[in-house]
Amino acid sequence: MKKLFVWAYNLVVKIMDGISFGNGEIKIVDRASITLSGVEKIVSFDDEEFLMETTMGNLRILGEGLELLKLDTNDGNVKIKGKINTLAYIDGKVKNKEESVISKLFK
Repeated sequence: MKKLFVWAYNLVVKIMDGISFGNGEIKIVDRASITLSGVEKIVSFDDEEFLMETTMGNLRILGEGLELLKLDTNDGNVKIKGKINTLAYIDGKVKNKEESVISKLFK
């Protein structure tokens, strides 16, 4: 029987200045697929990296052979398949890869 690894969270964070983040959930199965909720925008993606804005912050997923299977913009649900190597929330504004390359050329 296949091992099933599920990492899920459901968290509402309230900060003193009144800013609140929404709910989010992440489910990873055998490092071969990932399902996310609370996705507000996919900034960029290719077969090795997904950058997205979520209700919990900016998220970066690194892997191999990554492929977008499902995108539900109304509910904020995303499903990706491929080998998942890294999942990390990053601080600051997420930059689009193309914008970064172009801005470096004109500096």
